[in-house]
Amino acid sequence: MLLYPCGLDVSSRSLSFLAARLREHRRRIESRRRRLPVGRQALLVLAHLRNGTTYARLAAGFGIGTSTVFRYIREAVDLLAALAPTLEEAVRAASMKAYVLLDGTLLPIDRIAADRPFHSGKHKKHGMNVQVIADPFGRLPWASPALPGAVHDVRAAREHGTINALDQARIPCWTDKGYQGARSTIWVPFRGRWETLSAGQQTANRSQAKIRALVEQAMATLKNRRLLRKLRCSTTRITHLVQAVLTLHLHHASSATG
Repeated sequence: MLLYPCGLDVSSRSLSFLAARLREHRRRIESRRRRLPVGRQALLVLAHLRNGTTYARLAAGFGIGTSTVFRYIREAVDLLAALAPTLEEAVRAASMKAYVLLDGTLLPIDRIAADRPFHSGKHKKHGMNVQVIADPFGRLPWASPALPGAVHDVRAAREHGTINALDQARIPCWTDKGYQGARSTIWVPFRGRWETLSAGQQTANRSQAKIRALVEQAMATLKNRRLLRKLRCSTTRITHLVQAVLTLHLHHASSATG
């Protein structure tokens, strides 16, 4: 196998942050000898999360076995996922904002036609439904656990308790038409064909669309990770991956503003 050097578009802050968490973890479990030091393990994990680099390629590039790569990635992803904010923490932070944006996105997976629970009729593909909350500036403070793609957005939001949490905190929330039937603090566009809506309803829908457009910036936080563009892992691990990416994003954002 031929090896060659390449560049990796990751933040040095993310590398230092993950290396520190791994160092603390190794000290806590009293792990003495490892094939890779914490800095190299952190780089390996970031390469996987950023570019979706396969275990086989990482094993060849770092000079370790594929099973070792699997264990290293799983260990680091679980550490990062445990640091992701809960819905309660996100709602508490959102209470300081004028409003929030709620939307769902589909993370594609490699499933076949027989796997109906994972097939999204809206997107015409197999995937996992992830709900995100964005602030008025399009920043991503929270992402939900992943549900099968066949789950509708409003049902997913109810299962996660998102609608109840926002309603109880009395936080105004803008959504799209996929959240029809939600409670009073959830603002949904008027339904119906455009020509059947009144002038006032059309104006309101246009205004809401401009506000909701900012949620795409939050979605991009997840979608610019190549790993999440086509997931080939077990569906039971996708929530951990999303939460790990969220933790790295929030740390990078807080470091940049701090």
